[in-house]
Amino acid sequence: MATTTNFGWQTPDDTDLVKDGAAAIRTALGGVDTSMVDLKGGTTGQVLSKASGTDMDFTWIEQDDSTLAFNAQTGTTYTLVIADAANKLVTTSNASPVTVTIPPSVFAAGNQINVQSIGVGLTTFAAGVGVTITSVGASAAAPKLRARYSACTIICTASDVFTVIGDIV
Repeated sequence: MATTTNFGWQTPDDTDLVKDGAAAIRTALGGVDTSMVDLKGGTTGQVLSKASGTDMDFTWIEQDDSTLAFNAQTGTTYTLVIADAANKLVTTSNASPVTVTIPPSVFAAGNQINVQSIGVGLTTFAAGVGVTITSVGASAAAPKLRARYSACTIICTASDVFTVIGDIV
């Protein structure tokens, strides 16, 4: 029997089809069945995801894009972390002003971080060493949320380059 190029499934030779067609078809379909077993299953709300770098290694996972997690910060300083870009809202709450630092070498282009100031002390964004911030705020390189309950999104547009959009001054 021959094998397929991509998956190594056994396929019948031309002469096998006449001689023992049913067995050859069972063998071929058995290979497909074995290779595709990870595609079986899943439930409503799940998506198929690569489980590893190995070909045909998939797993069913929950797709939870609809639920926003919170990262509540109550101090006067906070440095963003990669987990903040994972469908979260970072909230800052303090009576004094809060400085949120965007660190270098943490985020990749396309990552987004949502921040809301829920305390009386307004939130200002600071660039870590080597980080560039752009915004329409009065201080474009160090934007500040306009008022209590103001929010913004920080978008990594390139390595260590960020644009802050939202209710900023």
